[in-house]
Amino acid sequence: MPPVAALNTSNSRDTLLRFLRAGIATAIIDGLFSSILSVAAYDSTVSRLFQGVAATLVGNSSFDGGARTTALGMLMHCCIAFLWSAIFIFGLMRLAWVQRVLSSRFGVLKVASVYGPAVWLVMSLIVIPLLVHRPPNISIRWWVQLIGHSPFVGVPIVGSASWAANRFDDEPKPSAA
Repeated sequence: MPPVAALNTSNSRDTLLRFLRAGIATAIIDGLFSSILSVAAYDSTVSRLFQGVAATLVGNSSFDGGARTTALGMLMHCCIAFLWSAIFIFGLMRLAWVQRVLSSRFGVLKVASVYGPAVWLVMSLIVIPLLVHRPPNISIRWWVQLIGHSPFVGVPIVGSASWAANRFDDEPKPSAA
């Protein structure tokens, strides 16, 4: 089992690259998952999906906002992907037990299976209800999102942060000549 190297808090370049990889991967992978799910399973549109995201800030008028509120929703989606990536990387830098679990067999999947659903639980049970001033609607769609957050949010974040750790620790270090 290859060990997952601890993040070096003094290497800001490494941390920045982890953050960028995790945020971009999560924004794209989760965005595709939710877009395909909206179109294929819920008979909706990608635009309506992201207008729904924007509705958490601007209300139901976002559904009449066209491309502007679709773009706002996409921007919000990306910001949230980067926020949860930053939270994970910050935790990984400071929590030795997370590093130990990651270095175990199937460590990325173990951590992602907890972190991804945790993201959904916090967002759907706390953040979104606070923004829209109503309780969550726990339906089959809610459960699909809960399950989908392991592979489509947890794995991109955890995998990107862990992959970067192994990749950069294996690179030759420049000599101080």
